[in-house]
Amino acid sequence: MTTVRSLLFVAWLYLSMAIFALLLSPVLLFGSGASMGVIKGWARFVLFGLRALCGVGVEVRGLEHRPDGPALIAGKHQGMLDVIAPFTFLSNPCFVMKKELMVLPFFGWFAARTNMIAVDRSAHAAALKGMVRQARERRDEGRQVLIFPEGTRTAPGAAPDYKPGIAALYRDLDCPCVPMATNAGQHWPAHGFRRTPGTVVYEFLPPIPPGLKRAEFMTRLETELEAASTALLN
Repeated sequence: MTTVRSLLFVAWLYLSMAIFALLLSPVLLFGSGASMGVIKGWARFVLFGLRALCGVGVEVRGLEHRPDGPALIAGKHQGMLDVIAPFTFLSNPCFVMKKELMVLPFFGWFAARTNMIAVDRSAHAAALKGMVRQARERRDEGRQVLIFPEGTRTAPGAAPDYKPGIAALYRDLDCPCVPMATNAGQHWPAHGFRRTPGTVVYEFLPPIPPGLKRAEFMTRLETELEAASTALLN
């Protein structure tokens, strides 16, 4: 039964992308706020299907630490849900994402229209400078810049590998960094189509204050984010 329900949800997910793209692409002609509204509506639609078809709910904890204005958020990344669910509980999120994703139908189109931060990983130092510049602009617009410090999806419990991009943003933006833990990979894994019933938790942790030395910041972020994410595993 789990397999059948998971297949139905996969159809729900990709058909919804096609339908939203066909019916709502004209919104791209208007302001970025309208396009953000479409993304948020699609994200809620996806989460509704996830609960109804697969029995997977989403819970947000640590709301007292959730930023509403300009902020830097460092999130644990375990699957595709991590780039969908935050649109339902952050006021104006801006993801740091691979440049290749910007050409995808629907998601890429609306990501570009809402000024997500696209990073060309092959450009190395130039990519890092471009990411920092864009993040500064998005911060000044009052948005929540969300980056996945490991740069890619990792399985729950896997050894972490934090990249230098988060340290560059933390230093340059000179603002608190809010870690965001999750157990999403237990219910929507990075690979495969099976969705396991249960509750996906996103938990905002106390902000890490600005001004720490790079090594101290990286150690604290990894220690706190990994411990909180591990604690969420069943």
